[in-house]
Amino acid sequence: MKKRVLASLLAFAMLAATACGASDTENSGTQAVENPTILNMGTGDTEGSYYAFGNLLAAHMSDAAGVHIDVLSTEGSVENINGIHDGIYQLGMAQADVMSYAWNGIIPFARDGEVRSFRAIGGLYEEAVQIVTLDENIQSVEDLRGKTVSIGEENSGVLINAMNVLDVYGLRTGEDIETVTMSFGDSVAAMKEGKIDAAFIVSGAPTNVIEDLIATEHVHLVNIDAEKVEELQKLYPYYNKHVILSGTYTGLNQDVTTVSIQATMIVAADMAEEDVYNLTAGIYDNVENVSAIMQRAIDMSVENGTTGISVPFHPGAAKYFAEKGFYAPTE
Repeated sequence: MKKRVLASLLAFAMLAATACGASDTENSGTQAVENPTILNMGTGDTEGSYYAFGNLLAAHMSDAAGVHIDVLSTEGSVENINGIHDGIYQLGMAQADVMSYAWNGIIPFARDGEVRSFRAIGGLYEEAVQIVTLDENIQSVEDLRGKTVSIGEENSGVLINAMNVLDVYGLRTGEDIETVTMSFGDSVAAMKEGKIDAAFIVSGAPTNVIEDLIATEHVHLVNIDAEKVEELQKLYPYYNKHVILSGTYTGLNQDVTTVSIQATMIVAADMAEEDVYNLTAGIYDNVENVSAIMQRAIDMSVENGTTGISVPFHPGAAKYFAEKGFYAPTE
């Protein structure tokens, strides 16, 4: 609850600043909207990319659509999709693979079945599966055997990605490896205290929580072996081979091979087409502004916004992309 109150206050402050900048009609030619529609956006851990990225996008989207967006900290993709289904959120961020799982009613959605009350707005950036440790003896995923590892929060895409990686290495939880479910921030704190040996952090690189850890500790990022990357891609087509380049983090002196998944903005299926069109424009008309602030958004573009997504787009988003010359299927 404290996280959500803080999130709402931060989002409000950012939006207030934006509104103030737009209220001068001589400079902007626009006027503030009185009593705007309030939309809730589910993001992720306050220490991860979703929360920071959501706040940045919310300011642009709010301005374009004439709404107020409350950016809320959540456990991540699964909660955001379920939250839209339950009417708690109208917008959310989600991994491309988790979206497909929801649409088909598998893995974390197998018990309750298909969830199809959301649609895609568009892809944002690649989320790297980063395996972080302070133990210099952990040089490969295989070295996690016998260790205690954080695999993300309970209702997150991180947990699914971690289990996929551990599975292709034949590491069985509770037998070969002990796992705990923690937020990014809690994982870092636990590593510092020696309570866990490593953590999966799935986020755009560079990730703030890893940068903060590097400031005080000697951090290692663990490679995923090339053959295991290929195996992951064969089993789960949503994964892309991803290289975290030397220099991405202070002290990272060599490239790290891993996999990544596209982060995507989603919206309630029943939202009005015009509103979603304007929200979409708020994102992709401001690509240069966003990428100038967020390094992980360097490849964000209108063209990339329509790739790697297996669920239908909202008609409002499809209309925007069509005007830019790109096809985004609605069914």
